Amino acid sequence: MKYSAVLFDLDGTLLYTLEDIADALNRTLEKYDMPVRTLDEVRAFVGNGSARLVELSVPAACGEELRRRVLSDYRADYDANCDIKTRPYDGIADAMRALKAGGCRLAVVSNKPDAAVKALSAAHFPGLLESAVGEGGQVRRKPAPDTALAAMAQLGAAKGGTVYVGDSEVDVLTAKNAGVDCISVCWGFRSRAQLMEAGARRIIDRPDELAGLIM
Repeated sequence: MKYSAVLFDLDGTLLYTLEDIADALNRTLEKYDMPVRTLDEVRAFVGNGSARLVELSVPAACGEELRRRVLSDYRADYDANCDIKTRPYDGIADAMRALKAGGCRLAVVSNKPDAAVKALSAAHFPGLLESAVGEGGQVRRKPAPDTALAAMAQLGAAKGGTVYVGDSEVDVLTAKNAGVDCISVCWGFRSRAQLMEAGARRIIDRPDELAGLIM
């Protein structure tokens, strides 16, 4: 076995969450009479946490205090409506089951708030994950290595035996900062070209390719 521990990003890697994010964001923007964003715009904005998503989504002239209010309302809306259109990517649960059956220990690390990460992980992947870590408290958002290192500590995993699987440039950098290998996936929120530009060295198109690279 090449790796004994696998850290997965959540949004765009395990779960298609884009529409629930966009819906919550646009309901919040409409509440403040701000222009809504297209699905493609939201796709480009996600990956760096909700604060960055809101910062990119509100008008440029939006003041800091108003932006904080928009962020708070967006987070509340999303927390209440985060699992309406969200679904696992086709084949990903089967791939995770194969890895677990082969002896790999699996975890999720995400820039979502920690409570949402744990709730979505438990709802969609029961029995498959030993750890789910999101942003919160002293845990900084990716690309800081905090979430990855916290999950590795919970798994008792060494850096040399751990691989990180994600769909964005943020994930490539997170893996580098955590000192672990990376596998990039192009079924999520970034294209193959964008991943290559970010420095991705191993890119796969389908979840069933994971086992051959990991075990």
